[in-house]
Amino acid sequence: MTELEKCRIEIDEIDNQIIKLLGIRRKLSKKVIEIKDLHDFPLRDKERERILLEKLVEIGKNYGVDSNLIQKIYLEIIDDSVKLQQNYLYKIGELNESSSDIIKVAIQGIKGSFSYLATKKFFSHNKKIIEFISYKRFEDVANSVEKGEADYAVLPIENTTSGGINEVYDLLLHTTLSIVGEERYEIKHVLAATEMVSLSEITKIYAHYQAASQCNQFIASLGEVAIEYYADTAMSVQKIKEENNPHFAAIASADAANLFGAVILKDNIANQTKNFTRFLICARKPIELDKRIESKTSLVFATSHTAGALVEVLSIFRKYDLNLTKLESRPILENPWEEMFYLDFEGSIYQNKVKQAIEELNPFTRFVKILGSYPKNEIDRIQFPD
Repeated sequence: MTELEKCRIEIDEIDNQIIKLLGIRRKLSKKVIEIKDLHDFPLRDKERERILLEKLVEIGKNYGVDSNLIQKIYLEIIDDSVKLQQNYLYKIGELNESSSDIIKVAIQGIKGSFSYLATKKFFSHNKKIIEFISYKRFEDVANSVEKGEADYAVLPIENTTSGGINEVYDLLLHTTLSIVGEERYEIKHVLAATEMVSLSEITKIYAHYQAASQCNQFIASLGEVAIEYYADTAMSVQKIKEENNPHFAAIASADAANLFGAVILKDNIANQTKNFTRFLICARKPIELDKRIESKTSLVFATSHTAGALVEVLSIFRKYDLNLTKLESRPILENPWEEMFYLDFEGSIYQNKVKQAIEELNPFTRFVKILGSYPKNEIDRIQFPD
């Protein structure tokens, strides 16, 4: 056995130990939240987290481990621990109306689509089996849950490259569903074909219109290539497999390409290297939030016909120290030149200050609809010591 092989065997053994210890740590985190819940202790102790990181940095210096590496590793570990404890308090997926071991989730698209991948990520903590119900239209996704055919609907709401998805914003106004969760999923587009060919040989690309928008710079670099829009990214790959034309390609995820046995011609083709889509998880009924969970609330409102009404609305959120994370305007279709506003802020309707703030909106709004309160997908991280 060579020295290199010996070193690799030792590294493999260390990696195995790291994974084993992470598993033990997660079990202890679950035990911690059980104790916290029993005594109604706070979910987080950010001061303890800060002290822990400072201590780990000092330990790392003794072993020649870079402080930035420790920061990356342990902030991820803390995030995982916090989410594990949040999931203990907020048992989404276990509260579907049947006692079945199956969760029925309605999505726009098929297996391999980004909605499919985001759903698997969101419910990854849950031990139940996910049964996907696929539709071509967002409206059908929502209707499926309203009718009781599915437990949850997963809907993309915005993308960091192409912006808000107007069809879903408009759907939220009219649906009876409540937002009970969110998932922020990194979108990595690839160009896939039935066989390995040069990019100059591609004559047609199948793509979802959002995917095409997010990759328009790459598409432009290909020259005269026809674009045909498809209902979702995974169906685009399915289409080129059906066509079996080596000059046709699809924009999709690597997972979708692998699922349908396609060849990846080029990866990371989106305009932005950091390309994320935010998905909303919706259910028939709201799920009450434990006040210890870091939460977010979404609502839609239209201001009254008075000067400065929007400023008055926003000042109320400032008064109650409610941090706004999103403000999106949309036209009111029945009333030309008038707009409604979709707003996200940190906090939940189960907190007294949020209830008071919403009550104070009445004089300055014509209507307010609460779309839901739910756990934040991104955990508030402590500031790492310099």
